[in-house]
Amino acid sequence: MARKRKGRAISGWLVVDKPAGVTSTSVVNKVKWAFDAQKAGHAGTLDPDATGVLAVALGEATKTVPYITDALKCYRFVMRLGVSTRTDDAEGEVIETRDDRPSDEVIADALGAFRGDIMQVPPQFSAVKVEGERAYDIARAGGEMALAARPLWVESLKMIARPDADHVELEMVCGKGGYVRSIARDLGQALGCLGHVLWLRRTWSGPFQAEQGVSLETLDAGAKTEALDAHLLPLELGLTDLPELPTTPEGVVRLKNGNPGMVLTSDAEYGEEAWASYMGKAVAVGIYKAGELHPSRVFND
Repeated sequence: MARKRKGRAISGWLVVDKPAGVTSTSVVNKVKWAFDAQKAGHAGTLDPDATGVLAVALGEATKTVPYITDALKCYRFVMRLGVSTRTDDAEGEVIETRDDRPSDEVIADALGAFRGDIMQVPPQFSAVKVEGERAYDIARAGGEMALAARPLWVESLKMIARPDADHVELEMVCGKGGYVRSIARDLGQALGCLGHVLWLRRTWSGPFQAEQGVSLETLDAGAKTEALDAHLLPLELGLTDLPELPTTPEGVVRLKNGNPGMVLTSDAEYGEEAWASYMGKAVAVGIYKAGELHPSRVFND
């Protein structure tokens, strides 16, 4: 007989405005504790010193995490020119300094090489696995690795402000797996002046905005009470980038049992991933084929 899971069977998304100085995992654990939830997970790690949108999924919403992880995300950050560090951010040991400072025009021209499909080498201090170990564990032990470059889609990268000769504020919209610290490192090298990230904030992730974010103080104040439930967003928001296909009561039954179910209308192409809904609620995610959805994930009530 299966053991009953501890906690509430509560589902939905919570947007946390993560402060600096805490890990993404610790935030997820706090959310799970505050809601007394059976299950929780996040859609895209933020570095401990980064702030902003950390989208946390509870319960059945965890089944939609991959779609938010794959969605575009927006980062606002300040780059410190003239200094490179071991961690590519302000926390690391200084490796090298240079006196040259590029003009605004030179910086703007250099940004073009970092837009579109690019290849990016992750920072030495990152969660990338190397022969079963995290890169940051190897780096903390004094080791150095030749990490492989990875593809990244950069939708946009633009200069927002130039407060002084030593600093430039930038905004980047990119796809899955982007490292802002790598952008700062590589841009500094391209400019010939070196550079690292001074501060970083994720302003949106897929459909989730920083303005929706709750603070850790709010979580603490409302912990274990139903007052927190008012901050939950529907799990269906995690499916925003997929076509929605309404189904019938009979279709609901078939889909819930893991069988193909009829959908009433379709903006999906044959073979495209989509989700079936009934009265606005998600029933299943799957592949659309000739008037039916063939489920791969089913949502429980």
